[in-house]
Amino acid sequence: MGLENNITIATKIASRLDSSLNLVSNDLLVSAYRQFPFLTYSFAGITYGQIIIGIFLFLFIVFLRPIFVNLIISLILNITSKIEFDNKIIQNLRKPLKFTFLILGINIFIYTLLITNKTLNLILNSMLILNIYWLLWSTLNGVISVIYKAVYKNSVDLTTNLGSFILKILKIFIIIVAASSIFGLWGINVSALIASLGLGGLAFALAAKDTAANLFGSIAILVDNSIKVGDWIKVNRVEGIVEDIGMRTTKIRTFYKSLIIVPNQIVANSDIENFSRRDKRRIKMRIRLTYNTSKEQIEKIVAEIKDMLKKHPNIAKDETMLVNFDNFGDSAKEVFIYTFTNSAVWQEYLSIKEDVQYKIENIVNKHNSSFAFPAQSLYIESMPKTALKE
Repeated sequence: MGLENNITIATKIASRLDSSLNLVSNDLLVSAYRQFPFLTYSFAGITYGQIIIGIFLFLFIVFLRPIFVNLIISLILNITSKIEFDNKIIQNLRKPLKFTFLILGINIFIYTLLITNKTLNLILNSMLILNIYWLLWSTLNGVISVIYKAVYKNSVDLTTNLGSFILKILKIFIIIVAASSIFGLWGINVSALIASLGLGGLAFALAAKDTAANLFGSIAILVDNSIKVGDWIKVNRVEGIVEDIGMRTTKIRTFYKSLIIVPNQIVANSDIENFSRRDKRRIKMRIRLTYNTSKEQIEKIVAEIKDMLKKHPNIAKDETMLVNFDNFGDSAKEVFIYTFTNSAVWQEYLSIKEDVQYKIENIVNKHNSSFAFPAQSLYIESMPKTALKE
């Protein structure tokens, strides 16, 4: 009778399992209990049969989840194979999908044991919500890149910077929504919590004024495409290389290797000198010839320098080119030279300028002139008589 009673109780327990899970049929459970009577014995109100089945199903899902994940990934890849999509984004879904099956295994295990605990259910549901937002987080980069690649095909820099900026905003939005969902699940009223801050909310609103100004400044910078990461710029007396354009600030690395952080509202409202946008660089100099250089020598030097610049392969021919005897200086006759290189790269510019200066020196020497250096002559009209006697 005791065995029959245990079988009856176990049968009732088995009949309570949700048929939608299709874990095992009631008839098989009853058959198993009849063939293995020890499965009807219970511990803390849970039969050995339930424990064994729960553990088996949990381990089954955990060990086979790589196969399940591979099947899902393969299915998604087949669906997206005909559209422009980065397969690496699909591969990023592996970890959250594995976590999904782990949550499923835990749920099935608890459901099999017929454990009803409100706190435990809340924890499991919170894990499920986090997993959903983890999936969104993993796919966000791919979605942003696809959208902006389609919209801004002719502006790679804008795509990268604006996409990165919007990605940060969306990630913050996901964190806020996920936190609100979990708080709501646990019965915490987020709106009431914010409203209860009272004066703190007012202080937050006042502080957010500058944040909003910086936020719109960031949008203006990225939409105007006035600067991008890697540009050499000068703004508000700060000069250096742009390292990052964030939602609130722009980080500039100076040539002294210090990092200066400038609020975006200042960047957006200031004059920006972007040296990286130059396609040419200017050579501007004056050469100082000694005063014993004759007019004929200067004319030949000026003409030959101008001819040299016109033939130089690295001098821009479509830009202004000036070579003229310009001034009678204090201790030299000055020749003004003004031209542009065809490269804006600093190292290349220095090499071109160096070559031009060597050629100018050769031209000056060729025409038997020389470069003057600052000097002063002192003329004495007469000497004091005492000095003459001495």
